[in-house]
Amino acid sequence: MRLALFQPDIPQNLGAALRLSACLGVPVEVIEPCGFPLSDAGVRRAAMDYGALAEMVRRPSWSDFLSAPERKAGRLLLFTTKGAVPFHDFEFRPGDTLLFGRESAGVPDEAHAAADARLFIPLKPGARSLNLTVSAAIALSEALRQTKGFPTAAPTG
Repeated sequence: MRLALFQPDIPQNLGAALRLSACLGVPVEVIEPCGFPLSDAGVRRAAMDYGALAEMVRRPSWSDFLSAPERKAGRLLLFTTKGAVPFHDFEFRPGDTLLFGRESAGVPDEAHAAADARLFIPLKPGARSLNLTVSAAIALSEALRQTKGFPTAAPTG
C-alpha cells in the first residue's frame, strides 16, 4: 500500500502525510512540481520529528511516477470529488497506490485516464471537501483495514 500526492500545494499537508506515513508504515510518493520549494530542510521542517521514520519518494514528473516499478505492483486508485465509486464499497488490495490530487486543482485528465479506479469519500450534502491529509487518512485506514495492513505494534500510553 502506498500514498501518492500529485503536486501538493501546502507544505503542512505534506508534513501531515509524512507523519501518517511514519505512523502507519506506508510510503508516500510526491509527484513534482510542488506548489512550494521541496528541499530536504523544508521536508524536515514540515514532517517535524517524524521525517526520519517516514518513507518519502520524490517523482520529478507524472511520467516518472507512472514508469516507476511500484506501478506494476498494484492498481492506481484516484481519490476525487468526481469519483464514481464510494471508497467504502471498494475492495482494496495490498499493492494499491492511493493517489490524491493537488489541493487547489485536483489532477489533470491524464491522471483520471491512468487510474484503475476513481473513488470518492461521501460527504454530507452541502459539504464541499475535506483536507487532503484527512482524506488520505480516511482512505488509508479503510484500505489497511481491508488488507489487514495496519502495524502490529501494541498501543502506547
